[in-house]
Amino acid sequence: MSRKRRVFDINLPDEDVTPPDLETKSAIPSRRGPMASAISENAEALQARKSAADAIREENDALAHEFVALREAGGVVEDIPLDDVHTYLLVRDRMPGEDIELESLVTSIRELGLSNPIRVMRRPDGTGVELVQGFRRLSAYKALLEETGDDTWARIPALVLAGANDVSSLYRRMVDENVIRKDLSFAEMARAAQVYAGDPSTDAHDLSGAVAALFQSAPYSKRSYIRSFAYLLDQIGEYLLYPTEIPRALGVSVARALKDRPEIKARIRDDLHDWNMRGILDELDVLRKHIGFDPIEPDGEADIPQAVVGPKKKAAADPSKTKTTFDIRTSAGRVKCTAGVGRLEIKVDRDFSTIDRAQLERAIAGLVDGLG
Repeated sequence: MSRKRRVFDINLPDEDVTPPDLETKSAIPSRRGPMASAISENAEALQARKSAADAIREENDALAHEFVALREAGGVVEDIPLDDVHTYLLVRDRMPGEDIELESLVTSIRELGLSNPIRVMRRPDGTGVELVQGFRRLSAYKALLEETGDDTWARIPALVLAGANDVSSLYRRMVDENVIRKDLSFAEMARAAQVYAGDPSTDAHDLSGAVAALFQSAPYSKRSYIRSFAYLLDQIGEYLLYPTEIPRALGVSVARALKDRPEIKARIRDDLHDWNMRGILDELDVLRKHIGFDPIEPDGEADIPQAVVGPKKKAAADPSKTKTTFDIRTSAGRVKCTAGVGRLEIKVDRDFSTIDRAQLERAIAGLVDGLG
């Protein structure tokens, strides 16, 4: 009898089943060597430094753009070499003669520094900057450089205003800046118009066109006064030491008289010729004398020469309102004095409250006693 073979059912594992030993090995994390760890850490550090550098560069770019925008808007003070600051155009409103206030300004800047930067604009031709405001401050720096030889004074703080596209715009901007920020005299405004009219790079062909272009916002009466002062300067400007001190009414009257009676030009010239020690009032009195100007009325603004407007009935002068104003030079600088009935006013750039009272009393007593 033959034996029966028994058949066993054997369940074979699927082909994608990982053997137990391999599965155990894959669960164990791989270990990096020291060199691999160092390389990885160095790469991470480099990436961190690159990110930080990129952030700093981005911030610097933003600050640079902001600085450029502020500088172009005239909001950044720059130290500019004196040789780069030109006054070809601004000299238009500076009259010849000694600046009696410059010495005190030099002293102030030397001791306290410059409190207010000058204002300039970049020239259209790219050659440095053109002075817009601060002629006396620039002159003071030049004087200090010449006096001391110290390079500290070779550069001056300046605000660079937004530039103009052409010379005509530059003229207008400079005139606007000076008229708005300070009280320009009619002689200075007339001088500006004269130079503007004579500059071939501007769009004005005569004085009237220059006045209209430079002083567009001024009323007609003011433009008329400027034209009168320009005529005065054409006729007798070379003989005057203090044209900027001529009051409006007197200047207009002198211009009118010069047109009506040209012979007085020679008389004014003869009186002022070689009189170098004259003061402001001396010069104004010469002008009044030759045109019949009435010096009685206050401040010389309302008085009109009799030769121009004819006789008029004059009211009696009020003695309490009569006054004399004059300037003198002292070791302390320019002193402005006003003398009237019962009062004497002295204005000088000095703090009198810091002076000892006894010393001040002695000085005032000496002044009053000296007057007799």
